[in-house]
Amino acid sequence: MTVLKIMLAAVVAALVYVYATAHDYRVGDISIAHPMSFATPPGAVAGAGYMMITNAGDVDDRLVSITSAFPKTMVHKTQVVDGISKMRHQTDGIVIPAGETVTFEPGGLHVMFMGLEKPMKEGEENAATLTFEKSGPVEVLFKVEKRKAKATDHSGHGD
Repeated sequence: MTVLKIMLAAVVAALVYVYATAHDYRVGDISIAHPMSFATPPGAVAGAGYMMITNAGDVDDRLVSITSAFPKTMVHKTQVVDGISKMRHQTDGIVIPAGETVTFEPGGLHVMFMGLEKPMKEGEENAATLTFEKSGPVEVLFKVEKRKAKATDHSGHGD
């Protein structure tokens, strides 16, 4: 009986861990996986958010806006033009094609959180509302994680 109790405790612990560390969201046919940000250095005025958005539906949807408690929150895309990396605000939103996943990642699409008053610290969560043209709004939490490798520095970025 003791072995059974140990096995049951292990299963419960694993389920609690998965539930506690998973942070995926769904609205309509849209699912948002692992919204996260990296910790920012002292003095940074901006931070970035990353995630994967999947459209399980039969028709395209569009991410039309992102809002948060930060003074400015918008979607940017990093593009290399004449060998120079530039970030462009995506004013027309982002199409999420039917049956596909759009990845927000360093060096590509990303959310910009601008006007930071203090650094984003590992373990914090920042709420944001993503609004989709067809599926509607969904609130997500961007968990702040430790930066594992050097990524784009947004600390001096305006819009």
